[in-house]
Amino acid sequence: MTTTALVVDDEVDLCRLMQITLTKMGIKSDVAYTLAQARAYWQENNYDFCLTDLKLPDGSGLELVKEISNSSNSPIAVITAHGSMDLAIEALKLGAFDFVNKPLELPRLRQLVESALKVIHQDNEANATPESSPEQKLLDARLIGNSAVMTPLKNTILKLARSQAPVFLSGESGTGKEVVARLIHDISPRRDGSFVPVNCGAIPSELMESEFFGHKKGSFTGAVADKQGLFQQANGGTLFLDEVADLPLAMQVKLLRAIQEKTVRAIGDTKEIPVDIRILSATHKNLSQLVQEGAFRQDLYYRINVIELKLPTLNTRRDDIPVLAEHFLGMIAHEWQLETPPSLTTEARARLQQHNFAGNVRELRNVLERAVTLAETSLIDISHLGLPDLEDGMGYQPTASQARHNHTDSDTRLDQTANAPITTQPIEDNRDTIRSTDKTINPEQTTTNLHPYRTNMQHYPSMVQRQASRQTEALSNANLRHDVETITQASNQPDVGEKANLSELADVQLPLQGLEHYLQEQEKQLIITALKQAGWNKTQAAKLLGTTFRSLRYRMKKLDIAEDEADE
Repeated sequence: MTTTALVVDDEVDLCRLMQITLTKMGIKSDVAYTLAQARAYWQENNYDFCLTDLKLPDGSGLELVKEISNSSNSPIAVITAHGSMDLAIEALKLGAFDFVNKPLELPRLRQLVESALKVIHQDNEANATPESSPEQKLLDARLIGNSAVMTPLKNTILKLARSQAPVFLSGESGTGKEVVARLIHDISPRRDGSFVPVNCGAIPSELMESEFFGHKKGSFTGAVADKQGLFQQANGGTLFLDEVADLPLAMQVKLLRAIQEKTVRAIGDTKEIPVDIRILSATHKNLSQLVQEGAFRQDLYYRINVIELKLPTLNTRRDDIPVLAEHFLGMIAHEWQLETPPSLTTEARARLQQHNFAGNVRELRNVLERAVTLAETSLIDISHLGLPDLEDGMGYQPTASQARHNHTDSDTRLDQTANAPITTQPIEDNRDTIRSTDKTINPEQTTTNLHPYRTNMQHYPSMVQRQASRQTEALSNANLRHDVETITQASNQPDVGEKANLSELADVQLPLQGLEHYLQEQEKQLIITALKQAGWNKTQAAKLLGTTFRSLRYRMKKLDIAEDEADE
């Protein structure tokens, strides 16, 4: 079937130009010169999409945008005069698909029409499929959970994916903002293009312009070759600005111009290059408050915050925690190449649902990775989670339906994709301190960093002690035994409530870089010595150290111990 379009503009010459361009693209079009005529055409005919000016003789094109967006799924794009970006942004908020500036550039018009055709093609495929559409299936596979807050979130993501409007993702750290951004790209008409994520807070300010816009050879000291910027890399796709609140003010001005004009100029170049990108941005900070404080430009805020999507915290979707846990355990088993996939006991599931996740989904995965490392078998119990004890009467109580879910077979898990782009970063907490005023050390506040997840583990010193005692029994070498005893002595702490007076330890040489660094170095030396004795056979070295092969590989990676080329 031939695609049909409605063109609405009061300039006759411009309408003829757009009509000729559409005809060359194989699209049949009708022209309306007033708002009333456009309404009549739209009601009498079935158009696939609409292209309208915002300023019409008898009204505003915004009224047409609102009416078409509310009554159908047909994409509608707007034409705006140069300098009328506020009207274009208002149209995007009302449901417009995209916008194009006057004076009209034919390459930009063709890009807009091609994007609209992709949306139409996706809609036709979805209508022809009796079951869930491919986009819905991908959404369910990548965004785990069916709690009350997740259903409207998924519906909103499907709508946002059809549009070209900039989207601002807000939410606490660890809620999965990059996951959602990548998902919006993958189910959008731009999915054939590149998804380019950038952490704005990780780029040095002096290199930021070069990273975003590129540079020409010889444009500055060290520019030994031409470099393509992030905007050019994302051309035809999506640019995701993570932690956008960390952009310096000087860069905010240049970014604003690039977003408005849809052109960039590399450092040292004399001409601007047009780019076709969609901007997605995110931050865990309160961006509106930063605008009031003058730390973020208000005009840039309105450009990137055309549509705001707030992601829910994990504490507001506790029903999804068991499903998320099973999904992450499956991913860990795949990534770590475990023969037997780990599973949670009923008590462990219930304890996860009662925990207050300050780090949200990221913290949940970190907890599970630590638990898999510490568990002796594939069954993870509540003791392996390392979560603090709940106070009496405190904590979340699961509903009856959740309790029934917790008693289901632990081997039953969803068949989810193992390459979901969820980052695993450390969760920061307050570090332990030694109070010099009363000259005492609280042993229960001392933690040993045997893994990269800094959660509260009150019994961690005793765990190090038990591990060291196993090593002492397993190692036959006298030097290794001596080192193990050193670690055991270092990890020995007085009982709860006892205080060790520093004057009694006056003869002990304390490590200059702290207990944590000292124990890490000792552990590293132990592992290297055991590997050398075992001829770098990790299985044999794990037996010598009295630990598991999986735990040894994990600690070697954490301590930056190079592995032998031959993989066991």
